[in-house]
Amino acid sequence: MGQFEVSLRLVVTGKIPNAGLEVLRQAGFTPDAWMNDTAISRQELLEKVKGADVLITLLTERVDEELLQAAGPQLKAVCNVAVGYNNIDVAACKSRNVLVTNTPGVLTDATADIALALILMVTRRLAEGERVIRSQTPWQWGMFYMLGTGITNRVLGVVGMGAIGIATARRAKACGMSVIYFSRSEIDSKVATELGAKKVSLEELLKTSDVVSIHCPSNEATHHLIGATQFAMMKNSAFLVNTARGPIVDEQALVNALEAKEIAGAGLDVFEFEPKINAGLIGRDDVVLIPHLGSATTQTRDAMATLAAKNAVAIATGNSPLTQVS
Repeated sequence: MGQFEVSLRLVVTGKIPNAGLEVLRQAGFTPDAWMNDTAISRQELLEKVKGADVLITLLTERVDEELLQAAGPQLKAVCNVAVGYNNIDVAACKSRNVLVTNTPGVLTDATADIALALILMVTRRLAEGERVIRSQTPWQWGMFYMLGTGITNRVLGVVGMGAIGIATARRAKACGMSVIYFSRSEIDSKVATELGAKKVSLEELLKTSDVVSIHCPSNEATHHLIGATQFAMMKNSAFLVNTARGPIVDEQALVNALEAKEIAGAGLDVFEFEPKINAGLIGRDDVVLIPHLGSATTQTRDAMATLAAKNAVAIATGNSPLTQVS
């Protein structure tokens, strides 16, 4: 398929694992790939995409009207190396007949693992405890020292019961939690029976859950889905965990809720203005903060890059992509 190398230009806008690049090369393409560890600047990005036929993008790149204009009318597709695609103006792409793809499925388990890890870290004060040890703060075991909250026989409320939400619910159930969920649609009846999961309204979920775990996509409908009103509904003993996207949670409202002790704590892998983090969260012992590590395993990132590359090759060679968004 070497003829495609000359006629079509594939641009990779961020550094991806070699597994993805090999898929492109094996198909006969010589990708124009950004190879720096740091994200490409906006100006460099607008220059790099000029004349591209297919873009392979990361969530750090904003694909909007400006970028599409810079790329040119020959652009066929934007293949995002992520399950979420809130960095892409899908409507703008559709108006230009530009296909959009993502990488669902391959990061489900890795992200669910992080969700469970955050649940355990924030309820059992593990990050706080590690800071005590690393700072060499004097401590002594005692019956009342650094008491946390157990999750056995507690209620997990899943907001967005897609693949990652279900995988998180399975892990929580194995830890003895019961599961309720709020989602646009009912889950498969066999899965619901397996999990003993009941669909409820968002209000009921917030009022009932001991841990609220967010797994819905980020879009206009879910922007600040969890804000001041929602925090006021939650139990004072409840915890919020977010491994989806930062803008789903009003970060300042979260800080206010923590300060007012409306909720007991939060575990965050994503942030509203990522990578910037609200200063009100930094010094709090009732918050666990990690830098967007949901899919950060070698195996998962290889699989994401490979799937995105396969989508790009399929489109470039006139075939249907494996995981099309629009």
